[in-house]
Amino acid sequence: MSQTYSLVNPYNNEPIGEYQYTSWDQVEQKLALLKTGHKTQRDSSAFERANVLARLAELLKEHSEDLAQLITRETGKTISDSRVEMMRAVNATIACSEEARQITGEALDSDAYASMGKKIGIVCWRPLGTIFCITPFNFPINIAIHKIGPAYAAGNSVLFKPGPQNTATARRLVELCHEAGIPENVLQFCMPEMKELDRLNAHPDIHAINFTGGTAAANAIAAAAGYKKLLLELGGNDPLIVMDDADLEGAVKAAINQRFATAGQRCTAAKRLFVHEKVYDAFRDLLVEKSSELVVGDPAKDETFIGPLIHQGAADQVRGFIEDAIERGATVAMGNQYEGAFVYPTILENVDPECELMVEEAFGPVMPLFKFDDVDAIIPIINNTAYGLQGGIFTNNLALIRRLFEELDVGTLAANDGPGFRTEHFPFGGVKESGVGREGIKYAIREMSFTKTLVL
Repeated sequence: MSQTYSLVNPYNNEPIGEYQYTSWDQVEQKLALLKTGHKTQRDSSAFERANVLARLAELLKEHSEDLAQLITRETGKTISDSRVEMMRAVNATIACSEEARQITGEALDSDAYASMGKKIGIVCWRPLGTIFCITPFNFPINIAIHKIGPAYAAGNSVLFKPGPQNTATARRLVELCHEAGIPENVLQFCMPEMKELDRLNAHPDIHAINFTGGTAAANAIAAAAGYKKLLLELGGNDPLIVMDDADLEGAVKAAINQRFATAGQRCTAAKRLFVHEKVYDAFRDLLVEKSSELVVGDPAKDETFIGPLIHQGAADQVRGFIEDAIERGATVAMGNQYEGAFVYPTILENVDPECELMVEEAFGPVMPLFKFDDVDAIIPIINNTAYGLQGGIFTNNLALIRRLFEELDVGTLAANDGPGFRTEHFPFGGVKESGVGREGIKYAIREMSFTKTLVL
């Protein structure tokens, strides 16, 4: 008999539902079914898969409001943020549909380096098999689409495990995928107990694992997976640099939207702000002014900008980061207030570059400000973290942008935008403990494929 788990709304603790974990016997049945899906996928065409994904995009658009409401209820994300997520999910699905038609190989002459009999090598991309897709709580539809869509477009079968908090959202997404035309033997939902995950990650019928989440979980996946292909999108401690020639209003807007939205629970959030001393006071004052206008409260209301964190434990962890920074000499420019799972938007000054808030990933609405007078001084501070996902800089100095692009340990540097910039067809991923491989629809399709060569 499978165990059960209960979920509550993070905002008001109202019960959402009680669900059953997927038993190990059920997991093995699903994997056996997905194995039959390999032939189903081989017998389908890129044209057919593209059309299925186009239908899925229409269904997501048609049901976007219901799904947004469900996301808000399950995660505490504001309804406006959930609606933006649904818009992005639709766009990502359209991109999957278009990229499904563009999977191309190449032809190579064999005599490029020596006479090899005038052969031609025809290089094709082929699916890996069954992809185990694991998603976090913060973007339950969009991140799922960024995994399921490319995996399906490449011709794979998919075993999909969301974060437990997203059970109802994920089930509804799978229903819509099946309604669009993805066969049941090509996509299956599962929610095994935590104790079964190592066994599942090691299962011989799993051929690749695509995971978004924390480093500790990724380490466990890697230890269990052996030689499986891994695509890991992990955390970030992303810097936003504001130079003395910056558009301050644009920089403040980016800082607020990319740190305080989703209650700061984004891997690409602007988690550390480095502000040039010549504009520091003006930037801080404008940042505090604009941030103090943000509405904190019921995430179901249109005017709310910041809702609760996913649960009380998450709020307690962020509070610990803030208290550590204050103990090390930081001063509070704004915030440092708490109420249940709510952490009110907090801005800190005089932050020790060695404190947890500057070195670790803080998943909540807290913004440390660091004043500097020389870029050379902040490059080692920015790079002094286990993470290297994205970065942002506000300046008109192209030479500086190009220099930082080379010297910062990040996968993406956004000029005159924050580190939270992402669009569906750009490569997405980092260095160091921010992950392995690249998402972004075209790039994810390649990650979930292998090359196969025919010599003629």
